[in-house]
Amino acid sequence: MKATQLLHDEGQSLWLDNITRDLLDNGRLRQYIDELSITGLTSNPTIFDHAIKNSATYDSAITRKMKQGFSGEALFFDLAIEDLSRAADLFRPIHEKSNGVDGWVSLEVSPLLAYDAASTLLAAKELFGRAHRPNLFIKIPGTEQGLPAIEEAIFAGIPINVTLLFSREQYLAAAEAFLRGVERRIEAGLNPGVGSVASVFVSRWDAAVASKVPERLRNQLGIAIAKRTYKAASALLGSARWQRIYNLGGRPQRLLWASTGTKDPKASDILYVKALAAPFTVNTMPEGTLKALATHTDLGELLPTDGGNSEEVLAEFANVGVDIDVLAAQLQREGAESFVKSWNDLMGVISSKTASLEKGAALETVS
Repeated sequence: MKATQLLHDEGQSLWLDNITRDLLDNGRLRQYIDELSITGLTSNPTIFDHAIKNSATYDSAITRKMKQGFSGEALFFDLAIEDLSRAADLFRPIHEKSNGVDGWVSLEVSPLLAYDAASTLLAAKELFGRAHRPNLFIKIPGTEQGLPAIEEAIFAGIPINVTLLFSREQYLAAAEAFLRGVERRIEAGLNPGVGSVASVFVSRWDAAVASKVPERLRNQLGIAIAKRTYKAASALLGSARWQRIYNLGGRPQRLLWASTGTKDPKASDILYVKALAAPFTVNTMPEGTLKALATHTDLGELLPTDGGNSEEVLAEFANVGVDIDVLAAQLQREGAESFVKSWNDLMGVISSKTASLEKGAALETVS
C-alpha cells in the first residue's frame, strides 16, 4: 500500500501545497485526490507568482478581466478566487463527508497587511464573501498584530488558516486567539463550529541552522520543534476548557505541518513527512514530496503525544548556541518579509502581463 494511503488511514490529512490553473485543467488535481489520498490544498503568494509568471495559461483570463476594468491586486484576487473556487468544488464531497473536518482550500490575505489587524479583518471578510465557498480557509499570519484579526475573524464565523507559526509559543498564542473567538460566539448564542488550522512551518528551522551546528544535529531542529508543539496541542485539546467547547458544539483547531519539503539533498525525500505522521493533523506538501511519498510503502512509528525526545534534542541545540526563542521570532519575521517580496513580485508580473497583453491587443487592432 502507498504511504499516502497509509497516512490517510492513520488519520492524517494530506494536502497539496500548490495550486495552478494547469493543475485544474489537466485533471492532475483530480488524479491526486483519487490516487494519492489528497484531501485539501493550500496556496500562498509565492505559488501564484510562479504559476502566473511561468505560464501563458492565465493570459486569456487576464485579458478578459482587464476589459472588465480589473487591474493589480483586484485582478489577482479575482484569478485566485476562480482557481480556488474550482478546487473547493473538487474537495466539496470530502468536506461534506467529513462533516467539515477536511476538504479545505486556503487563500491568503495580502501579506502587506501582516501587521495591520483592522485591514486584515476587512480583507478576510471580503475574500471569504466573494468566494462563497464553505470550505475556504482565509490565511492570516500568526504575528502579534495578526492575532486580534484572527480572533475577530473567528468570532465573525470566517474559517481561518493561521499561517507563519514557527514555535510552540507562537502556536499557543494563535490557539488562544482562536479559542477566544469561539468562546465569544458561544457567549453571543452563535454556532461555535468555525473551522481552523494552525500552520507550523518545519523545514525552515533546519535551513536556518544548517551551517551553524555539528553534523550530528543536522535536520533535527524542525522535527524537535514540531514534536514539542504537538505535545502542547495534544494537552490543550484535552483540557477542561476545550472539553466545554466540544460539549457546546465547537470544532477543534487542527495542527498543520507546513514547509515539509526536504531542503537538504543528502536527507530523505520524506524526512519531515515520516517524522510528523500523526492522527488529527494535516501535512501540506509540495508536489515533489507528495510524489516521493507515493513511492514508499512504510511510515514507521506515529508522532508521540508526549513530545518524545524533543526536549533533549532542543537542549543539545541550546548547548551549541542556538536560541530557539530568538530564532522563532526571526523566522516568523523573515517569513512575512518573504511573502511580501513574493507579493510584490506577483504584482509586478500582473502589471507586466497586462501591459504586454494590452500592447498585443492594440497591434492586432491596428493590423
